[in-house]
Amino acid sequence: MAASPSTVPGAPAKPAPEPVVRLRGASLRFGDRLLWDGLDLDIAPGEFLAVLGPNGSGKTTMLRTLMGLQELSSGTVEVAGRPATRGSRQVGTIPQQRSFDDNTPLRARDLVALGIDGHKWGIRLGRAKMRARVDELLELVGATAYADRPVGVLSGGEQQRLRAAQALADDPRLLLCDEPLLSLDLHHQQAVSSLIHRQACDHGAAVVFVTHEINPILQYVDRVLYLAGGRFHVGTPEEVMRSEVLSELYGSPIEVFESNGRIVVVGMPETVNHAHPHQGA
Repeated sequence: MAASPSTVPGAPAKPAPEPVVRLRGASLRFGDRLLWDGLDLDIAPGEFLAVLGPNGSGKTTMLRTLMGLQELSSGTVEVAGRPATRGSRQVGTIPQQRSFDDNTPLRARDLVALGIDGHKWGIRLGRAKMRARVDELLELVGATAYADRPVGVLSGGEQQRLRAAQALADDPRLLLCDEPLLSLDLHHQQAVSSLIHRQACDHGAAVVFVTHEINPILQYVDRVLYLAGGRFHVGTPEEVMRSEVLSELYGSPIEVFESNGRIVVVGMPETVNHAHPHQGA
């Protein structure tokens, strides 16, 4: 059998795809409080990056930076080859789970439709095309069965599936997830995590997933960005979730061990309260 071009000796290597996210020398400071400094980070198409760290370490602020809502103190941030810009349709966001009021006059399909044309003014056009796209998104996230039910009567997990559908409406190149599993039961944690991962695998979207707990998404994570005390560490879960790495980041003893396929961290403070300027915000 003839060798494929990629295996022919001397054949040029296939160029690596351009990163979806590129941070160079990124620093963010609030007064004398430093969140992170000198961060160089590329996130490739299809990569699933988990962002971990204690309260106040700058995890959500990282997402705001990628959305163009927060300017860096120094350095640069690019998304899809351009400076991060507010309102980019290249970026989809899944926020923390917040319940709708029981009397919210909005059906599940109406909420998803806002992800398609909620940014536009005027009368909605192309109703048949719009309905077909909404139905496609509802099926994608497993929400077809309750498409016409009021959002206020749905469970937190069902509502979170709809937010995921909203975020995926434009087939974004970058999917930003801010604690999307918070307050969800195990079943819905698994379902939401799986559909987010599927967007990376099937559509080549880069995923930035902020979380306090890595275990529900551990099987999907390619790399971890760990923020603590104005410092950071980037690597695979095996490289980052280690006693010596976290102890160095926190400046105090942290124990990390594995139990039944789960990572257990002992001695980790909930907030960062270092006396020096390297303090989270």
